[in-house]
Amino acid sequence: HYCWILGQDAKKGNKDVKRTKLQGSEVIALSDFIQNEFEKNHGTRPQYVIPPGIDARQFAHPIKEKDIDIIAVGSLIPLKQYEIFIDVIAEIKKQSPGISAMLIGDGPEKNKLQTLIAARGLDPNIILAGELPHPDVLQYMQRGKIFLHPSAYEGFGVVCIEALYAGCQVISFCRPMAPDIQHWHIVPEQGAMAQKTIEILQNPDSVYTSLNPFPMNNTAKKIMALFGLMQTS
Repeated sequence: HYCWILGQDAKKGNKDVKRTKLQGSEVIALSDFIQNEFEKNHGTRPQYVIPPGIDARQFAHPIKEKDIDIIAVGSLIPLKQYEIFIDVIAEIKKQSPGISAMLIGDGPEKNKLQTLIAARGLDPNIILAGELPHPDVLQYMQRGKIFLHPSAYEGFGVVCIEALYAGCQVISFCRPMAPDIQHWHIVPEQGAMAQKTIEILQNPDSVYTSLNPFPMNNTAKKIMALFGLMQTS
C-alpha cells in the first residue's frame, strides 16, 4: 500500500507518522510543498509527488459571462484567512466602487465575517453565499474573473485547479508546485494580493481562459503505475 499525504497531515503534530514508520518509498505527496513539508517535519522524504486532478465533465459549458470580479470558495475557518479576502475587497473598492465579489462556504467564522463586511461598508459588494452544492459552486466559478485563496496553509487546493478550469486567474499565498502554473499567481502578503488583483482587473489585455494543468486521467495513471498496472511516458 501507499500513504498519500494530502495537507495538514504533513504537519509536525501528526503522531501517526511515528506509529506507522513509513519509508519514503511508501509515501506519496500531493504536491512539491507537501513533499518538503513532510520531510522537514518527519525526516522522511516522500518518494513520489502526484498532484490532484479534476474531472472536466463536471463543468457546465459554454463558459458563462464573467460578471463576478472576485470569488473565493472554502470552509469559513481561521486557517483560510477570509478576513484578508474582505480587506482586499475593501482596498480595491477605493479605486473601483462597483467591485463585485462572492464568498462561498460556511463555518464557524461566518458571523465574524458578516460583521466585518458590514463594518467595512461592503454589503453592496460582497455576497456571502453560504454552502452550496458543488455543481453550483463550479458554475459561479465560471462567472468569476479572479479566484482569491488567502489560506495560510494548503497542501494543494483542488479548488484552485477548478478555478483555473473555470477560466479564473488564481491568486494565493501558498505555492503547491515548484514550477510556475499559468494564471496562478503566488504573492507574499495581503498588500501584494490586493495589488495583483487590481493589476489583473485593470489590464485590458487580461485573459480568462480555461486551463487544466492536472487532468484527472493523469493522476489516475500515475497512481496505477505505482501498482504496476500501466506504464507512464
